[in-house]
Amino acid sequence: MFDPEPYPERPPVYVCNCFAVTEEDVRRHMADGACTPRRIASACKAGTDCGSCVRRIQALLARTALHREYESGAENLDEVA
Repeated sequence: MFDPEPYPERPPVYVCNCFAVTEEDVRRHMADGACTPRRIASACKAGTDCGSCVRRIQALLARTALHREYESGAENLDEVA
């Protein structure tokens, strides 16, 4: 049988289980200007209960910042990190 959608939509990846915050939620808050874990927490409460998601949020922030620097033409990525 032919499947018109060979790649079904991926399920959400949860960053914060306490408040059901997904990676997409965090990325949306980052796009709206949240650039620190504390600002992400203010926007959606992620990281304010048990705290186990704070490192994941930090990693998402760092990866996004590094990606933006790369796209902006940073010649030496060691200077960014």
